[in-house]
Amino acid sequence: MITINTQYAFAVEDILFTFALADEAAAIFTPYSPLICGIGKVAATYNLMKAIQTKKPKLIANLGSAGSSQYSRGEIVCCTKFIQRDMDVRGLGFAQYETPLSGLPIVLEYGLPMEGLPTAICGTGDNFEMAHTTSLYNVVDMEAYALAAVAMQENIPFLSLKYISDGADNQAAEDWHIQVHHAATAFGKLLKIPILV
Repeated sequence: MITINTQYAFAVEDILFTFALADEAAAIFTPYSPLICGIGKVAATYNLMKAIQTKKPKLIANLGSAGSSQYSRGEIVCCTKFIQRDMDVRGLGFAQYETPLSGLPIVLEYGLPMEGLPTAICGTGDNFEMAHTTSLYNVVDMEAYALAAVAMQENIPFLSLKYISDGADNQAAEDWHIQVHHAATAFGKLLKIPILV
């Protein structure tokens, strides 16, 4: 069993571990048939929808790397709120980050908090952010908003843990290449994943 908090615990076989890249899952999660959803919101949405139909998970666990100017490299945070940071239809009178006519709030609140971890607001967009300046979100990635939106609409509990790989600044690309390989090890220790390799 993997305990998320005092209210939620799930058997490992009931969890769909979801990563953007195989590098983030590494050998630690490979025996658990993780979903490698691909990079970006479109790939993440498409592949998660397909996986839900066949695997019927009781929990979707999005584990991956993210940038942050607030948290330290190597730290793991739990994202419980999500913003689509590249949605900008202000020219038609909508608020920045608002998805027109969707009925969804600007800040999507759909993520389980994990005991012992700081909670974060994840800004998801289809670009690798290297100049993070807003205070509306404090973690940046490229898939979590899409995954959270699908999980919410399918009424499946959602856990999003992010390993901070870079500062979302002008050193982000170099730092990400160095840090991404440490993510799976850190997640495995945190979740107490049995090593089956």
